[in-house]
Amino acid sequence: MNFVFVPGVNHGGWCWYPVGRRVRAAGHAAYALTLPGLAMGDDPTGLRLADAVDHIVHEVERRDLRDVVLVGHSFAGVPITGAVPRIADRLAHLAFFSAFIPRRNESMAQALGPETAAWIRATVDSSPDGTVPLDFATLSGRLMQDEPEALQRLVFDLLTPQPGGYILDALDVDGLATHGLPITYLLAERDIALAAPGVELAARLGVEPIMVPGTHEAMLTHPDELAEALLKHTVGG
Repeated sequence: MNFVFVPGVNHGGWCWYPVGRRVRAAGHAAYALTLPGLAMGDDPTGLRLADAVDHIVHEVERRDLRDVVLVGHSFAGVPITGAVPRIADRLAHLAFFSAFIPRRNESMAQALGPETAAWIRATVDSSPDGTVPLDFATLSGRLMQDEPEALQRLVFDLLTPQPGGYILDALDVDGLATHGLPITYLLAERDIALAAPGVELAARLGVEPIMVPGTHEAMLTHPDELAEALLKHTVGG
């Protein structure tokens, strides 16, 4: 199988490397994508959600990948949802880890509530390159709560401001269940960062969540357990 990993807001493909290495050790191929604007040196100005969707599609097609297990974390549930209709014939399984599952025409910002959405819009409008940074207090208090501060600061130093269009734009596509692909939703036991309860998000896909230890950043703190659960529920081990 070909595992294609997509990161969440402010993250690059690096966040999936520990899990990807374990997937490769199990005999599969693994590719960790970094969405446009989120690599060091990228220009994020003017990027929209469509650019993230296009990048996922392009990378799968450019590599001519088949039997793909498409895996998304957090915000990545949005561009994955947009990419699936265009590459469905190349996909074998969809997997989400503590990921947002969008409703039709609902942006990530809208899902976070009107107050947060207004803050995101104001931040984007006031930013020279239209990005949204993640502050250390949010990372340490909501994404990696109770983890060692040294690890929190290491992860924080790897983050990149998020192109605002990615979280302000919405998708107008059918739900993933219409494509007939098997779907797995993995949920971190201590995740407090999601826009809605993980059980509710999994229910939008018609599945029950598979629980794994850790916080929203469990792919970095618990890669063994996450990789094991991912392999078990997508390819049978």
